[in-house]
Amino acid sequence: MAQHKATRSDQDISAIMRKVRSNNTTPEMVFRKALWARGVRYRVSPTAIPGKPDVVISSKRIAVFIDGDFWHGNQWRRRGRASLEDQFTQTRRREYWLAKIRRNMQRDCQTTAALLAGGWTVLRFWESDIRRDLDRCVQLTVDIANGVVDHHHTAASLAPQKTVAEFFTGIGLMRLGLERKGWSVAFANDIDKQMHDMYHAHFGDTDHRFMLGDVRAIPVEQVPTVTLATASFPRNDLSLAGARQGLTGEESSAFRGFARILEEMGQRRPPLVLLENAPGFLTSHGGADLEQVLLSLNRLGYSVDTFMLDAARFVPRSRPRLFIVGVRDDSPPTLQNQQTQEPSHSYESDVGPRALAGFIRTHPHIRWAVRDLPPPPTSDATIVDILEDIPEDSAVWWSHDRAAYLLNQMSPRHRAIADTMIAGQRWSYGTVFRRVRDKTSMAELRTDGLAGRLRTPRGGNRRQILFKAGSGRQILFKAGYGRYAARLLTPRECARLMGADEYVIDAPQRQALFGFGDAVCVPVIAWIAEYYLNPIVSELMRNRVLS
Repeated sequence: MAQHKATRSDQDISAIMRKVRSNNTTPEMVFRKALWARGVRYRVSPTAIPGKPDVVISSKRIAVFIDGDFWHGNQWRRRGRASLEDQFTQTRRREYWLAKIRRNMQRDCQTTAALLAGGWTVLRFWESDIRRDLDRCVQLTVDIANGVVDHHHTAASLAPQKTVAEFFTGIGLMRLGLERKGWSVAFANDIDKQMHDMYHAHFGDTDHRFMLGDVRAIPVEQVPTVTLATASFPRNDLSLAGARQGLTGEESSAFRGFARILEEMGQRRPPLVLLENAPGFLTSHGGADLEQVLLSLNRLGYSVDTFMLDAARFVPRSRPRLFIVGVRDDSPPTLQNQQTQEPSHSYESDVGPRALAGFIRTHPHIRWAVRDLPPPPTSDATIVDILEDIPEDSAVWWSHDRAAYLLNQMSPRHRAIADTMIAGQRWSYGTVFRRVRDKTSMAELRTDGLAGRLRTPRGGNRRQILFKAGSGRQILFKAGYGRYAARLLTPRECARLMGADEYVIDAPQRQALFGFGDAVCVPVIAWIAEYYLNPIVSELMRNRVLS
């Protein structure tokens, strides 16, 4: 019989944790003793200084922290795990420890940012760094104290702020996702006044934060210094549903405006960049467009990574997106972080499909910084879970003639599925796209419980609608057989499909549908922040001079 490792009890874990010292740990004492032997005088954990640094050299305004790997979120990386969650597979109080450690990580950022704002120079070492390479850690501290090391402002010093400049912001769903994981938006930009209006209705702070206008005309002086720049640049020229003009297209050429801002920011350039676009970006012009963007980021001083995530892993909507992360080369992960983040040789994973992995392998001239990521979650939510309770006599439902016309637009295969739904003895739901094929408008029915693309009602040839068969409160409530109804998804349902249930909607239906149809999925962005951006920020804060 297979032997399974016993799950520790709450009492066992508490007993272990009580033995872990919060201050005057062995690495702290060893570091202090070595520093004293080198002639450096210091104070220990002064309460008047934010975070109570383990060592303070007051005359030089230098604060040093020796962070425990377990408590501050580095143990999983040292053990070669894919995420912090993997460290607690045998623990009943898993959520408690995850929340506690992530609060510590957020507090590390806040404390470091406060010290930097107060004119301090900050050093944060892991306890494991002290154990492995004490001499290096002490020498770096001594050199800073003696003025040997030039500790002018570096890109990594921007990391603890966790601030964002958001370009092509739309209605602000990128912001919603990042804010859920401790980030704050300092600047937003979009060219569309209707997007701005929806953004303002929800956030209400556009007067000092949102710049309305073409990204290609933004004066770089008006872009603040931030940790992260994001860009969901227009995808009509890159997506499979678009004209595939690529970066030469009028809309997608706006990327050059974004790149121009990064270039002109110079040393203010953010240490991190996050781009989002359609999966068609991978194959646009045979991959040349993606290659061009990645090489542009390389020229701007960023090593790059790319991966794909589908919103269906989080919400009942299929929306695969391609993401690019750039990390400035003057602020890469250091010491142990470089050693433990080596990706698998194949590059294939849950977020690295074969085609994308093949692109990475066949473009070795691109300066890559590929990270291993944990598998994204799975969701069992269906379209039923996001539907509003709309009366059957509401004008939202289409007329019988209009619904019948939709039914007749289906291909024989899709019509057969619809007829089965109509004849069924249970309520069933599907989503329908109108697609033009051979100059003929066709209705395509999807019945896997997911919504597909929320096609924007502006300039597209398809619109996402809800096809409903056999609903009691709707047309099929009376008999349960042979009845059907159709309508467009409501703005609130679209918000739920994007994971933005709480979004304030104060816009006409057409405007709202366009806003949500052109947006990112909130829990997808939150996942990227949790498992990619936040760990990088934690790495950037360690084993280097922050000033």
